[in-house]
Amino acid sequence: MSLALIEVRATGKKFCRSLKRSLWYGLRDLAGEALGRRGDRSTLRRHEFWALRNVSFDLYQGETLGLIGPNGAGKTTLLRILHGLITPDEGSVTVRGRMQALIALGAGFSPVLTGRENIYVNASILGIPRKQVDRRFEEIVTFAGIPDFIDSPVQSYSSGMTVRLGFAVAAHLEPDILLVDEVLAVGDEGFQIKCLNKIGELKANGTAIILVSHNMHTVSTFCDRVLVQSAKEHELFTNVAEGVRAYKQLVHPSMDGHIEKLCSGTPGIEFVKVDISHTELELGGDFHLRLYYRATTSYDDVEIDTVLLVARETSFHYQATNRTFDKRVDLPAGEGWLDITVHDLRALHADGRFAVAVWGRDRSEILFWWRIPVRFTTALRCTGTNLYHTTFLTHLSSSAEASGPAGEGSGGHVVSR
Repeated sequence: MSLALIEVRATGKKFCRSLKRSLWYGLRDLAGEALGRRGDRSTLRRHEFWALRNVSFDLYQGETLGLIGPNGAGKTTLLRILHGLITPDEGSVTVRGRMQALIALGAGFSPVLTGRENIYVNASILGIPRKQVDRRFEEIVTFAGIPDFIDSPVQSYSSGMTVRLGFAVAAHLEPDILLVDEVLAVGDEGFQIKCLNKIGELKANGTAIILVSHNMHTVSTFCDRVLVQSAKEHELFTNVAEGVRAYKQLVHPSMDGHIEKLCSGTPGIEFVKVDISHTELELGGDFHLRLYYRATTSYDDVEIDTVLLVARETSFHYQATNRTFDKRVDLPAGEGWLDITVHDLRALHADGRFAVAVWGRDRSEILFWWRIPVRFTTALRCTGTNLYHTTFLTHLSSSAEASGPAGEGSGGHVVSR
Protein backbone atom coordinates (compact mmCIF):
# COMPACT_ATOMS: atom_id res chain seq x y z
CA MET A 1 0.00 0.00 0.00
CA SER A 2 1.23 3.52 -0.79
CA LEU A 3 2.40 5.89 1.91
CA ALA A 4 -0.45 7.65 3.73
CA LEU A 5 -0.80 11.37 2.97
CA ILE A 6 -2.24 11.94 6.45
CA GLU A 7 -1.45 9.93 9.58
CA VAL A 8 -3.31 10.76 12.79
CA ARG A 9 -2.28 8.88 15.93
CA ALA A 10 -4.19 9.15 19.26
CA THR A 11 -4.65 12.88 18.72
CA GLY A 12 -6.36 15.05 21.31
CA LYS A 13 -7.04 18.74 21.84
CA LYS A 14 -8.37 20.52 24.91
CA PHE A 15 -9.72 24.02 25.45
CA CYS A 16 -10.57 26.16 28.45
CA ARG A 17 -14.03 27.56 29.14
CA SER A 18 -12.63 30.59 30.99
CA LEU A 19 -10.92 33.23 28.83
CA LYS A 20 -8.75 34.53 31.68
CA ARG A 21 -7.59 31.08 32.67
CA SER A 22 -7.02 30.19 29.02
CA LEU A 23 -4.67 33.15 28.62
CA TRP A 24 -2.88 32.26 31.87
CA TYR A 25 -2.50 28.61 30.86
CA GLY A 26 -1.21 29.69 27.46
CA LEU A 27 1.48 31.91 29.01
CA ARG A 28 2.54 29.11 31.37
CA ASP A 29 2.73 26.59 28.53
CA LEU A 30 4.78 28.96 26.35
CA ALA A 31 7.17 29.68 29.20
CA GLY A 32 7.54 25.96 29.93
CA GLU A 33 8.30 25.17 26.28
CA ALA A 34 10.85 28.01 26.14
CA LEU A 35 12.60 26.46 29.13
CA GLY A 36 12.39 22.96 27.67
CA ARG A 37 9.71 21.81 30.08
CA ARG A 38 6.61 20.88 28.11
CA GLY A 39 4.80 19.43 31.10
CA ASP A 40 1.99 16.89 31.20
CA ARG A 41 -0.68 17.88 28.68
CA SER A 42 -2.76 14.73 29.22
CA THR A 43 -4.47 15.97 32.39
CA LEU A 44 -7.20 18.58 32.56
CA ARG A 45 -6.69 21.74 34.56
CA ARG A 46 -9.49 23.79 36.06
CA HIS A 47 -12.20 24.77 33.49
CA GLU A 48 -10.54 22.72 30.73
CA PHE A 49 -12.32 20.09 28.62
CA TRP A 50 -11.39 17.75 25.81
CA ALA A 51 -12.79 18.90 22.47
CA LEU A 52 -11.10 15.95 20.75
CA ARG A 53 -9.37 12.88 22.10
CA ASN A 54 -7.85 9.61 20.97
CA VAL A 55 -8.57 10.06 17.25
CA SER A 56 -6.56 7.86 14.86
CA PHE A 57 -6.79 7.22 11.11
CA ASP A 58 -4.81 7.21 7.86
CA LEU A 59 -5.80 8.86 4.59
CA TYR A 60 -4.39 7.67 1.27
CA GLN A 61 -4.17 9.11 -2.23
CA GLY A 62 -7.52 9.21 -4.02
CA GLU A 63 -9.45 8.40 -0.85
CA THR A 64 -12.27 10.47 0.65
CA LEU A 65 -12.96 10.40 4.38
CA GLY A 66 -16.22 11.79 5.72
CA LEU A 67 -16.29 13.48 9.12
CA ILE A 68 -19.81 13.33 10.50
CA GLY A 69 -21.32 14.00 13.87
CA PRO A 70 -23.43 16.53 15.78
CA ASN A 71 -22.36 20.14 16.22
CA GLY A 72 -19.69 20.48 18.89
CA ALA A 73 -18.25 17.01 18.32
CA GLY A 74 -14.82 18.34 17.29
CA LYS A 75 -14.95 18.03 13.50
CA THR A 76 -13.72 21.55 12.76
CA THR A 77 -11.15 21.26 15.56
CA LEU A 78 -9.72 18.21 13.83
CA LEU A 79 -9.57 20.03 10.48
CA ARG A 80 -7.79 22.98 12.10
CA ILE A 81 -5.21 20.59 13.59
CA LEU A 82 -4.66 18.92 10.21
CA HIS A 83 -4.26 22.32 8.55
CA GLY A 84 -1.69 23.39 11.15
CA LEU A 85 -3.77 26.23 12.57
CA ILE A 86 -3.61 24.75 16.08
CA THR A 87 -1.41 22.10 17.65
CA PRO A 88 -2.66 18.93 19.36
CA ASP A 89 -2.17 18.44 23.10
CA GLU A 90 -1.88 14.69 22.65
CA GLY A 91 -0.75 12.34 19.94
CA SER A 92 0.74 13.20 16.57
CA VAL A 93 -0.31 14.28 13.08
CA THR A 94 1.79 13.72 9.96
CA VAL A 95 0.86 15.40 6.66
CA ARG A 96 2.60 14.66 3.36
CA GLY A 97 1.90 16.76 0.28
CA ARG A 98 0.37 20.11 -0.56
CA MET A 99 -2.83 20.86 1.33
CA GLN A 100 -5.71 23.22 0.59
CA ALA A 101 -8.49 23.84 3.08
CA LEU A 102 -11.92 25.41 3.01
CA ILE A 103 -12.66 25.46 6.71
CA ALA A 104 -14.14 28.85 7.58
CA LEU A 105 -15.88 31.46 5.46
CA GLY A 106 -13.22 33.73 3.97
CA ALA A 107 -10.34 31.89 5.63
CA GLY A 108 -7.05 32.59 3.90
CA PHE A 109 -8.35 35.72 2.16
CA SER A 110 -7.32 39.28 2.95
CA PRO A 111 -10.51 41.38 2.91
CA VAL A 112 -8.71 44.50 1.61
CA LEU A 113 -7.17 42.70 -1.36
CA THR A 114 -9.07 42.03 -4.56
CA GLY A 115 -10.16 38.57 -5.60
CA ARG A 116 -7.39 38.53 -8.22
CA GLU A 117 -4.72 39.46 -5.68
CA ASN A 118 -5.96 36.87 -3.20
CA ILE A 119 -5.68 34.11 -5.82
CA TYR A 120 -2.01 34.89 -6.39
CA VAL A 121 -1.28 35.32 -2.66
CA ASN A 122 -2.81 31.91 -1.90
CA ALA A 123 -0.77 30.30 -4.66
CA SER A 124 2.48 31.89 -3.48
CA ILE A 125 1.90 30.61 0.06
CA LEU A 126 1.61 27.10 -1.39
CA GLY A 127 4.76 27.60 -3.43
CA ILE A 128 2.96 27.51 -6.78
CA PRO A 129 4.79 29.48 -9.52
CA ARG A 130 3.02 32.54 -10.91
CA LYS A 131 3.13 31.13 -14.45
CA GLN A 132 1.19 28.08 -13.33
CA VAL A 133 -1.44 30.32 -11.73
CA ASP A 134 -1.63 32.39 -14.93
CA ARG A 135 -2.55 29.23 -16.84
CA ARG A 136 -5.35 28.36 -14.40
CA PHE A 137 -6.56 31.88 -13.63
CA GLU A 138 -9.41 32.09 -16.14
CA GLU A 139 -10.55 28.60 -15.16
CA ILE A 140 -10.67 29.64 -11.49
CA VAL A 141 -12.64 32.82 -12.21
CA THR A 142 -15.07 31.02 -14.54
CA PHE A 143 -15.70 28.28 -11.98
CA ALA A 144 -16.31 30.86 -9.24
CA GLY A 145 -18.72 32.72 -11.53
CA ILE A 146 -17.62 36.20 -10.40
CA PRO A 147 -15.76 37.68 -13.41
CA ASP A 148 -17.35 41.10 -12.90
CA PHE A 149 -16.08 41.29 -9.31
CA ILE A 150 -12.65 39.69 -9.52
CA ASP A 151 -10.95 43.10 -9.21
CA SER A 152 -13.11 44.23 -6.29
CA PRO A 153 -11.97 43.93 -2.64
CA VAL A 154 -13.07 40.66 -1.06
CA GLN A 155 -14.67 42.59 1.80
CA SER A 156 -17.33 43.71 -0.68
CA TYR A 157 -18.24 40.10 -1.56
CA SER A 158 -21.33 38.35 -0.25
CA SER A 159 -20.85 35.16 1.76
CA GLY A 160 -21.84 33.10 -1.28
CA MET A 161 -19.31 34.88 -3.52
CA THR A 162 -16.58 34.36 -0.93
CA VAL A 163 -17.31 30.63 -0.78
CA ARG A 164 -17.34 30.43 -4.58
CA LEU A 165 -13.91 31.99 -4.86
CA GLY A 166 -12.51 30.03 -1.92
CA PHE A 167 -13.55 26.67 -3.33
CA ALA A 168 -12.45 27.58 -6.86
CA VAL A 169 -8.96 28.48 -5.61
CA ALA A 170 -8.69 25.42 -3.36
CA ALA A 171 -9.84 22.99 -6.06
CA HIS A 172 -7.92 24.38 -9.04
CA LEU A 173 -4.46 24.75 -7.51
CA GLU A 174 -3.99 20.97 -7.73
CA PRO A 175 -3.73 20.08 -4.02
CA ASP A 176 -2.62 16.65 -2.86
CA ILE A 177 -5.02 16.99 0.09
CA LEU A 178 -8.27 18.95 0.22
CA LEU A 179 -10.12 19.72 3.45
CA VAL A 180 -13.74 20.84 3.01
CA ASP A 181 -15.92 21.91 5.91
CA GLU A 182 -19.67 22.53 5.83
CA VAL A 183 -19.10 26.04 4.39
CA LEU A 184 -20.31 24.76 0.99
CA ALA A 185 -23.83 24.93 2.43
CA VAL A 186 -23.60 28.73 2.05
CA GLY A 187 -23.53 28.48 -1.76
CA ASP A 188 -26.62 28.15 -3.93
CA GLU A 189 -27.79 24.75 -5.15
CA GLY A 190 -26.27 25.12 -8.61
CA PHE A 191 -22.84 25.93 -7.22
CA GLN A 192 -23.04 23.08 -4.70
CA ILE A 193 -23.57 20.67 -7.59
CA LYS A 194 -20.53 22.15 -9.38
CA CYS A 195 -18.47 21.71 -6.22
CA LEU A 196 -19.54 18.10 -5.73
CA ASN A 197 -18.74 17.30 -9.37
CA LYS A 198 -15.31 18.91 -8.89
CA ILE A 199 -14.74 16.86 -5.72
CA GLY A 200 -15.48 13.73 -7.74
CA GLU A 201 -12.99 14.84 -10.40
CA LEU A 202 -10.28 15.56 -7.82
CA LYS A 203 -10.89 12.20 -6.18
CA ALA A 204 -10.50 10.44 -9.54
CA ASN A 205 -7.22 12.32 -10.12
CA GLY A 206 -5.74 11.11 -6.83
CA THR A 207 -6.48 13.96 -4.42
CA ALA A 208 -7.09 12.82 -0.84
CA ILE A 209 -10.19 14.56 0.55
CA ILE A 210 -11.64 15.04 4.01
CA LEU A 211 -15.25 16.13 3.79
CA VAL A 212 -17.34 17.47 6.67
CA SER A 213 -21.05 17.41 5.92
CA HIS A 214 -24.44 16.93 7.52
CA ASN A 215 -25.84 15.81 4.15
CA MET A 216 -25.79 12.02 4.37
CA HIS A 217 -26.54 11.62 0.66
CA THR A 218 -23.35 13.52 -0.17
CA VAL A 219 -21.38 11.47 2.35
CA SER A 220 -22.75 8.18 0.98
CA THR A 221 -21.96 9.22 -2.59
CA PHE A 222 -18.38 10.44 -2.24
CA CYS A 223 -16.84 8.91 0.88
CA ASP A 224 -14.90 5.64 1.12
CA ARG A 225 -14.90 5.67 4.92
CA VAL A 226 -16.50 7.80 7.63
CA LEU A 227 -15.33 8.92 11.04
CA VAL A 228 -18.35 9.38 13.31
CA GLN A 229 -17.54 11.90 16.04
CA SER A 230 -19.39 12.72 19.22
CA ALA A 231 -18.47 14.61 22.35
CA LYS A 232 -17.54 11.34 24.09
CA GLU A 233 -16.12 9.01 21.44
CA HIS A 234 -15.01 8.62 17.83
CA GLU A 235 -15.47 5.57 15.63
CA LEU A 236 -14.07 4.88 12.17
CA PHE A 237 -16.33 2.95 9.78
CA THR A 238 -15.06 1.28 6.60
CA ASN A 239 -18.68 0.59 5.67
CA VAL A 240 -20.18 4.00 4.90
CA ALA A 241 -23.81 2.85 5.28
CA GLU A 242 -23.10 1.57 8.80
CA GLY A 243 -21.42 4.86 9.66
CA VAL A 244 -24.42 6.84 8.39
CA ARG A 245 -26.74 4.71 10.52
CA ALA A 246 -24.54 5.30 13.57
CA TYR A 247 -24.66 9.05 12.87
CA LYS A 248 -28.46 9.04 12.63
CA GLN A 249 -28.77 7.15 15.90
CA LEU A 250 -26.40 9.68 17.46
CA VAL A 251 -28.21 12.84 16.37
CA HIS A 252 -31.71 11.37 16.81
CA PRO A 253 -31.71 9.70 20.24
CA SER A 254 -33.98 6.74 20.76
CA MET A 255 -37.41 7.50 22.13
CA ASP A 256 -38.33 6.27 25.59
CA GLY A 257 -39.13 2.57 25.41
CA HIS A 258 -42.21 2.73 27.67
CA ILE A 259 -45.80 2.77 26.47
CA GLU A 260 -47.51 6.00 27.49
CA LYS A 261 -51.02 5.09 28.61
CA LEU A 262 -52.52 8.55 28.68
CA CYS A 263 -56.13 7.36 28.70
CA SER A 264 -57.57 3.82 28.84
CA GLY A 265 -61.27 4.59 29.22
CA THR A 266 -64.02 6.68 30.74
CA PRO A 267 -66.96 5.92 33.10
CA GLY A 268 -68.94 4.78 30.04
CA ILE A 269 -66.29 2.62 28.33
CA GLU A 270 -63.20 0.78 29.52
CA PHE A 271 -60.46 -0.62 27.30
CA VAL A 272 -59.57 -3.74 29.23
CA LYS A 273 -56.85 -5.18 26.99
CA VAL A 274 -54.69 -4.09 24.07
CA ASP A 275 -52.98 -6.58 21.74
CA ILE A 276 -50.02 -5.19 19.79
CA SER A 277 -48.92 -7.31 16.82
CA HIS A 278 -45.24 -6.41 17.11
CA THR A 279 -43.02 -3.39 17.68
CA GLU A 280 -40.10 -4.41 15.41
CA LEU A 281 -41.48 -3.21 12.09
CA GLU A 282 -40.15 -4.33 8.71
CA LEU A 283 -40.23 -2.48 5.41
CA GLY A 284 -43.63 -2.93 3.74
CA GLY A 285 -45.11 -4.51 6.86
CA ASP A 286 -48.21 -3.60 8.90
CA PHE A 287 -48.75 -2.30 12.41
CA HIS A 288 -51.83 -3.82 14.03
CA LEU A 289 -53.68 -3.10 17.27
CA ARG A 290 -56.70 -4.85 18.76
CA LEU A 291 -58.45 -2.90 21.50
CA TYR A 292 -60.79 -4.96 23.70
CA TYR A 293 -63.43 -2.85 25.40
CA ARG A 294 -66.38 -3.08 27.82
CA ALA A 295 -68.99 -0.34 27.36
CA THR A 296 -72.15 0.45 29.33
CA THR A 297 -73.41 2.76 26.58
CA SER A 298 -72.98 2.92 22.81
CA TYR A 299 -70.49 5.30 21.26
CA ASP A 300 -71.55 6.04 17.70
CA ASP A 301 -69.48 7.67 14.98
CA VAL A 302 -66.25 7.78 16.97
CA GLU A 303 -63.12 9.30 15.48
CA ILE A 304 -59.89 7.27 15.58
CA ASP A 305 -56.71 9.28 15.23
CA THR A 306 -53.50 7.43 14.19
CA VAL A 307 -50.15 9.21 14.24
CA LEU A 308 -46.62 7.99 13.58
CA LEU A 309 -43.72 10.00 14.95
CA VAL A 310 -40.15 9.13 13.93
CA ALA A 311 -37.28 10.24 16.18
CA ARG A 312 -35.27 12.00 13.48
CA GLU A 313 -38.24 13.96 12.07
CA THR A 314 -39.63 17.23 13.42
CA SER A 315 -43.22 16.76 12.18
CA PHE A 316 -45.62 13.82 11.93
CA HIS A 317 -44.33 11.07 9.64
CA TYR A 318 -47.97 10.01 9.19
CA GLN A 319 -51.32 11.19 10.52
CA ALA A 320 -54.87 10.23 9.56
CA THR A 321 -58.25 9.40 11.07
CA ASN A 322 -60.93 6.97 9.99
CA ARG A 323 -62.70 9.94 8.42
CA THR A 324 -59.72 10.48 6.15
CA PHE A 325 -60.76 7.19 4.53
CA ASP A 326 -64.51 7.96 4.78
CA LYS A 327 -64.96 5.12 7.28
CA ARG A 328 -67.60 5.33 10.01
CA VAL A 329 -66.85 3.42 13.23
CA ASP A 330 -69.36 2.66 16.01
CA LEU A 331 -68.64 1.04 19.38
CA PRO A 332 -71.87 -0.72 20.48
CA ALA A 333 -72.63 -1.20 24.16
CA GLY A 334 -71.37 -4.46 25.66
CA GLU A 335 -68.06 -6.25 25.21
CA GLY A 336 -66.20 -6.16 21.92
CA TRP A 337 -63.01 -5.17 20.21
CA LEU A 338 -61.72 -2.64 17.71
CA ASP A 339 -59.08 -3.51 15.11
CA ILE A 340 -56.74 -0.80 13.79
CA THR A 341 -54.13 -1.57 11.11
CA VAL A 342 -51.68 0.78 9.40
CA HIS A 343 -50.47 -0.85 6.18
CA ASP A 344 -47.30 -0.84 4.07
CA LEU A 345 -44.89 0.98 6.39
CA ARG A 346 -42.06 2.79 4.60
CA ALA A 347 -39.82 4.18 7.37
CA LEU A 348 -36.27 2.78 7.80
CA HIS A 349 -33.66 2.27 10.54
CA ALA A 350 -35.18 4.53 13.17
CA ASP A 351 -37.00 4.50 16.48
CA GLY A 352 -40.52 5.86 16.52
CA ARG A 353 -43.81 5.99 18.33
CA PHE A 354 -47.34 5.17 17.21
CA ALA A 355 -49.99 7.32 18.87
CA VAL A 356 -53.56 6.01 18.76
CA ALA A 357 -56.47 8.01 20.13
CA VAL A 358 -60.19 7.23 20.10
CA TRP A 359 -62.52 10.22 20.39
CA GLY A 360 -66.25 10.46 20.97
CA ARG A 361 -68.51 12.01 18.33
CA ASP A 362 -67.22 15.45 17.25
CA ARG A 363 -64.22 14.94 19.56
CA SER A 364 -66.39 15.72 22.55
CA GLU A 365 -64.33 13.47 24.83
CA ILE A 366 -61.23 11.30 24.67
CA LEU A 367 -61.96 7.61 25.19
CA PHE A 368 -58.52 6.06 24.59
CA TRP A 369 -55.03 7.45 24.01
CA TRP A 370 -51.79 5.45 24.01
CA ARG A 371 -48.34 6.14 22.61
CA ILE A 372 -46.51 2.93 21.69
CA PRO A 373 -42.75 2.80 20.98
CA VAL A 374 -41.71 0.96 17.80
CA ARG A 375 -38.49 0.34 15.90
CA PHE A 376 -38.09 0.22 12.14
CA THR A 377 -35.59 -2.21 10.64
CA THR A 378 -32.91 -1.47 8.03
CA ALA A 379 -32.64 -2.21 4.32
CA LEU A 380 -29.44 -3.26 2.60
CA ARG A 381 -27.66 -0.61 0.54
CA CYS A 382 -30.15 2.10 1.48
CA THR A 383 -29.20 5.11 3.59
CA GLY A 384 -32.44 7.05 3.12
CA THR A 385 -35.20 7.43 5.68
CA ASN A 386 -37.82 5.77 3.46
CA LEU A 387 -37.83 3.24 0.63
CA TYR A 388 -40.34 2.95 -2.19
CA HIS A 389 -40.83 0.45 -4.97
CA THR A 390 -38.65 1.40 -7.93
CA THR A 391 -38.71 -0.17 -11.38
CA PHE A 392 -35.68 -0.23 -13.70
CA LEU A 393 -36.49 -1.01 -17.32
CA THR A 394 -34.23 -1.16 -20.37
CA HIS A 395 -35.15 -1.58 -24.04
CA LEU A 396 -33.08 -2.27 -27.11
CA SER A 397 -35.02 -0.30 -29.70
CA SER A 398 -33.27 -1.91 -32.69
CA SER A 399 -34.46 -5.39 -31.75
CA ALA A 400 -37.64 -4.64 -29.82
CA GLU A 401 -40.05 -5.76 -32.53
CA ALA A 402 -38.05 -8.84 -33.46
CA SER A 403 -37.45 -10.12 -29.97
CA GLY A 404 -40.77 -9.46 -28.30
CA PRO A 405 -41.57 -7.86 -24.95
CA ALA A 406 -39.17 -7.15 -22.10
CA GLY A 407 -37.82 -10.29 -20.55
CA GLU A 408 -37.85 -12.16 -23.92
CA GLY A 409 -34.81 -10.60 -25.54
CA SER A 410 -35.53 -6.88 -25.75
CA GLY A 411 -34.30 -6.10 -22.29
CA GLY A 412 -35.66 -6.72 -18.86
CA HIS A 413 -36.78 -5.07 -15.70
CA VAL A 414 -35.79 -5.22 -12.08
CA VAL A 415 -38.08 -4.23 -9.25
CA SER A 416 -36.34 -2.94 -6.15
CA ARG A 417 -38.11 -3.06 -2.83
